[in-house]
Amino acid sequence: MFSSDDTIVAIATPPGRGGIGVIRISGPEAFGIASALVNRAAPFEPRRAVLAHFAGSDRQDSLADEVVVTCFAAPHSYTGQDVAEVSAHGSPVVLRAIVRRAMDLGARLAEPGEFTLRAFLNGKRDLIQAEAVADLVSAVTPLQARTAFDQLEGTLTRRIAEIDGTLFDLIARLEASLDFPDEGYHFIAQDAIGGEIGIVIDSIDRLLAESRRGRMIREGITVAIVGKPNVGKSSLFNRLVGTDRAIVTEIPGTTRDLITETIDLAGIPVTVVDTAGARATLDVIEREGVARGERAARVASVVVVVVDQSAPLTIEDETLLARTASARRIVVANKSDRPDAIAASVPMSANTAPCAPAVACMSVDTRVSALTGSGLEELRRAIVELVGGEETREPAALSNARHIALLEATREHLVRARTTAAERHPEEFVLVELQEARVTLEQIVGTRTNDAMLRHIFERFCIGK
Repeated sequence: MFSSDDTIVAIATPPGRGGIGVIRISGPEAFGIASALVNRAAPFEPRRAVLAHFAGSDRQDSLADEVVVTCFAAPHSYTGQDVAEVSAHGSPVVLRAIVRRAMDLGARLAEPGEFTLRAFLNGKRDLIQAEAVADLVSAVTPLQARTAFDQLEGTLTRRIAEIDGTLFDLIARLEASLDFPDEGYHFIAQDAIGGEIGIVIDSIDRLLAESRRGRMIREGITVAIVGKPNVGKSSLFNRLVGTDRAIVTEIPGTTRDLITETIDLAGIPVTVVDTAGARATLDVIEREGVARGERAARVASVVVVVVDQSAPLTIEDETLLARTASARRIVVANKSDRPDAIAASVPMSANTAPCAPAVACMSVDTRVSALTGSGLEELRRAIVELVGGEETREPAALSNARHIALLEATREHLVRARTTAAERHPEEFVLVELQEARVTLEQIVGTRTNDAMLRHIFERFCIGK
């Protein structure tokens, strides 16, 4: 694992040019290095921004810049250590020069997530809050950001603490009863053990009930747009993403590979995938594109099947409708600005099993015009409703797959403990399962964890955070 007693440095702002860039330095030598960067003899006053001059090295060709230095004394800083932040003009050349100079003065280039790791190790953040930092940085929708910020503020930590407190009290009473068997002290009756375990299980179940919604907010969904050539898939794709991302022509087979773009639908990050037109072809490149489209449709959260309203259904349409009949799909009749040439469909669910003829399986879920934009809002609502997204208006307490897996494992131990108690096995056996449940629960907040897990979590972070 990373050493936490040396001084680290990194650029904390995104790569590229900008109005300002921030270099973060953390560790025992942070203040000394910051002073040396700007040739300052007087000590910095914590939490007071100081305008200074970065002169680089003594070489004539060294870079210079006006900077603002702000120091935060331990433990009142992000990492819990002495921290210096140097704000410079946002030129990558200048920022790299400051980092190189800091390294010459004894700092080490930080690893991804090392600043937040130090915050965790120094008790400034628990593991849930540390992971929420990465989620907040990565958020692409307002609802994602709100969910991450709530976890950063400790909402999930408090709910886990409540469960842990109840479990700890149960374990303590059970252990006390076992410690004084001859004296006849019983701090919990054997018949009551199962009921009290059930209370803890119910608390976990309420938290897990939010996990599907939370994962949808955090991880998003994938929507694959499929259809035969020239039904308007790419035009519809461009309308949904709000830009001319895909090339649109009258030539069949224009799209030969997957084109993706992420949009915000009701707070859910939705990756929209435009696929190659589904048809038999001798063109090797187009055939590979069609195969990739089929694979994308198989793994997508939602399949949008596009048909051309202005023309009768073809064999390609019917084949595609039959292939996707068991998928979570939306059938879209495009070109609604033209006369309807599709035969009246039987009003059936879009998720029926395959049937013959394929047209009998189809009910048009929505009609749109990629040319005029008519029906686009209805399509967006249909996508959100199909995945249960109408429930995602508020942040979810539980969204991280690691937390969900550990809570589920905790629940399994508790269920075994309740079963053991119900079968009147010795209380020691019940206690073993309860203690295992608490160990698993503590791994969520990081009270118990190991270096390999910490490295796996923090290596996902960007450098400088």
